[in-house]
Amino acid sequence: MATTRTIGPLHFEDLDPKRFEDLVRQLAYEFKPWRRLEATGRSGGDDGFDARGYEIVAREAEPSASAEEGETVEERSTFNEGIDDRLWLIQCKRERAIGPTALVKYLDDTVLGEDERLHGLVFTAACDFSKKARDGFAKKCREMEIEEWHLWGKAELEDRLFRPENDHLLFAYFGVSLTIRRRSQRADLRARLVMKRKTHRILKDRSHAALLLRSPDATEYPYIDDLADFKKNPQWMVWPYRGMSFDGLKFCVQRYFAYLSDDGKSWDAAMAVNDARSGTHDDPWLGEDGHDDKRQTIFEFWSNIPKANQAWVEVVGIVLFEDVLDIDDLGDECVQVPHVYAPFASGRRGPFKRFIAVVEAIDGWDGRSFYPEKMSDGRIEYFPAVVRELNDDSK
Repeated sequence: MATTRTIGPLHFEDLDPKRFEDLVRQLAYEFKPWRRLEATGRSGGDDGFDARGYEIVAREAEPSASAEEGETVEERSTFNEGIDDRLWLIQCKRERAIGPTALVKYLDDTVLGEDERLHGLVFTAACDFSKKARDGFAKKCREMEIEEWHLWGKAELEDRLFRPENDHLLFAYFGVSLTIRRRSQRADLRARLVMKRKTHRILKDRSHAALLLRSPDATEYPYIDDLADFKKNPQWMVWPYRGMSFDGLKFCVQRYFAYLSDDGKSWDAAMAVNDARSGTHDDPWLGEDGHDDKRQTIFEFWSNIPKANQAWVEVVGIVLFEDVLDIDDLGDECVQVPHVYAPFASGRRGPFKRFIAVVEAIDGWDGRSFYPEKMSDGRIEYFPAVVRELNDDSK
């Protein structure tokens, strides 16, 4: 199963204790309609209050006795402000683990003034809480006659940070922005689709034609100082184009005369000669005429195979759409075909990110084909040993 890219766990425990308090307080701004939300924990001696909030409670007053005749009740109503505000306590503990006993003790250490009545409590910590701890917390809050209580562990804090309205906090404290990531995804998707459409427009009539794959770093093009070194680490190459796949451009990088059994699962190929190699007319650097004595020997052997079992083995390399920097549809005097620019990896892998192998009968009406995951899957010995194995010249 393919893995997907996700955001790793947020490390609340790595924040400075005061910064952790700041984060929780800023997350709490939209939690309730506050008249005031005070950062009491920053000065020390907070009596357990890292933040103290006063929730606005609007209470409709009695209609004024001096109201003018004809006014409705709603028009005569006013609201008393400040009288019925509810007191909330917010405690923040940047600890890796808090058990049930320690959690209850934190509540016991809370100190209230003589005229203060605690309505609600938000206890936050940079850890996860067990069911036992949550049950004990709820029981203690009921004993303290607290009307509302909330326990924000690591999971609850992450849930709040991943809300769209808190994306600025996620970025400010952890350097992650889902909004920026979505914008980046949109830009990447748009770039892939633009390149896909451009490829279709330029190359739609060039399937099976040779194209030049070229690294943008190949500033020495078209000159080669050391041919042997260039063969080991080519920076441009000519390959037959095979159209588009779901994720990129397909190029035939290996093609061999092959045998495919009647069951469609057993096969063999003469890999001594790579028939995908372009001729020197198409590729003046790595091209081969493809008509040497060894190829002739292979062709004669292959021609005597029953028609139903004659096949080709092709290995197709994929250049991802996002790796295609541009396509020059004009070419040049060296190679008068379109040039596809894409980053090259070191070695002979070139610009290809993945490969697909297929053994396919030449009889198009037959439709038999086999897709080996490894080139050894299903392979038998059918061709003469001298032409069966891959050699450096045929890669």
